[in-house]
Amino acid sequence: MFDTLAYHSSVFYRDFTTYTSEKLEKLGLHFGLLFFLIYVGKHPGTTPSDLTEALHLDWGHSQRCITKLVENGFLTKEKAGRRYQLDLTERGREAFAISHQVFFDWDEKRLAVLTEEERQTLFALLRKLTPSREVPRHV
Repeated sequence: MFDTLAYHSSVFYRDFTTYTSEKLEKLGLHFGLLFFLIYVGKHPGTTPSDLTEALHLDWGHSQRCITKLVENGFLTKEKAGRRYQLDLTERGREAFAISHQVFFDWDEKRLAVLTEEERQTLFALLRKLTPSREVPRHV
């Protein structure tokens, strides 16, 4: 059990969520909102529908998260014709920068024991194992 991909994946997931939560907590955010901020930060003016589809989320869950981010001052949701557009506020841009950077910081911390060649091999193998639906193309 301890030498399985499932075990190692769950350990990495717990470690990443703990690390990320510590960084985001200072901003009044939690891990579940991380990908919303990153997507909107990389796709200003996106619609709630596009965001929901790109992140493979349930519509209701997505709308609750968007509403929370708007209410807490991280996003704006403006009517543009028949659609709504999402953008980051100033507070959202600050949170985006931290949210985006946390991936690189955690990777650097965890991968420090590997050589560059080992890192490249690891990522090549992970890409081979990751179902294509699970690798966000637009985030």
